[in-house]
Amino acid sequence: MTEFRDTVRAWCAEHIPRDWREKQTGATGDEFVAFQKAWFAELHSAGFAVPHWPREWGGGMSVADQIVLYQELAAHDAPRLVLAFVGIHHAASTLLAAGTQEQQRRHLPAILDGEIWVQGFSEPEAGSDLASLRTTARREKDTFVVNGQKLWASGGAHADWCLLLARTDPDAPKRKGISYFLLDMATPGVDVRPIRNAVGDSHFCEIFLNDVAVPAANLVGAENAGWQVAQATLGAERGLTMLELAERLGHAGFRWLVEQCATDDPLVADRLAQFDIEITGLRGLCRKLVDDTEAGTAGPADASVVKLYYSELLQRMTDFGAEAGGLAAHTELAKPLSSGWESGAWVLDFIGSWEWTIPGGSSEIQRTIIAERGLGLPREPSAL
Repeated sequence: MTEFRDTVRAWCAEHIPRDWREKQTGATGDEFVAFQKAWFAELHSAGFAVPHWPREWGGGMSVADQIVLYQELAAHDAPRLVLAFVGIHHAASTLLAAGTQEQQRRHLPAILDGEIWVQGFSEPEAGSDLASLRTTARREKDTFVVNGQKLWASGGAHADWCLLLARTDPDAPKRKGISYFLLDMATPGVDVRPIRNAVGDSHFCEIFLNDVAVPAANLVGAENAGWQVAQATLGAERGLTMLELAERLGHAGFRWLVEQCATDDPLVADRLAQFDIEITGLRGLCRKLVDDTEAGTAGPADASVVKLYYSELLQRMTDFGAEAGGLAAHTELAKPLSSGWESGAWVLDFIGSWEWTIPGGSSEIQRTIIAERGLGLPREPSAL
């Protein structure tokens, strides 16, 4: 492991662009995409882009080595794979769990070549209650005709493909009439509209679908069984992605926070010590989740525990950073586009942290999953 750490350190020193933060602050959309694709290609050429994938698809790195890799990337302030995130985690997990061999052969190599994915799950009337989605897919021979709207699609303006949930049986119970599709974003009838926030960012998008033809070959799993397939996607979002994010929070994020709080105030020191303890716990939970998942012994609520823990710790840390940063932190209106959720621009990081307590199942949803599936408590009564 020491030898591998030395290898990664040497690679980071040589390949991480030292001026990436300056160049990515205020970058245009095209500059952001070009940088992200170049950085992904750099990691891929070194074998560091998808260490969590199976060996036959370019991964196969042990959990211990993955932790070392993420620790060193964070310690050397490497850019994050923002655009590739959905592809290498959510799309890959779904394809490996439920995709056909043809779908895997088509898309997994393409993801490694830079294919960008977006997740088309949430809708205006279906956020935390995802099973209430209204987007429809009507079968016509070998094609499904899709109509509807998706919301809060991160990175949708740059995506090549979409993980899409749509209702194929309007008369079935909510969770039994949904199908899962792979949608080519270049298909006629797909209209992507960025959602600009108060500081001018447009990370989220709306996706409007008007008579969009999706080949039946792009159906993942059985028709009307998309809810079960979606659990592989949500499981990746709630669990396995956290291994990298926990290391970044524990290294880059905590380092930024300590530097921000350079003071002898005992109250500040106490808060920092508490964060250090919580980060240690998070990293331990993440490692155990990955180990148990590989061994097939992960519990039904383990990923929800990790997602809940990470998202709320991120929110508390960035909130404290904004408080400790004072007026200067509150007037900083730009952060590097390729940075993580803990860039050191604390107010913007705090605003962004709320994203993690909502998508993939809000904190309230995670607590329900933990209670019912993890602890075996009685289910909440259904709404009439």
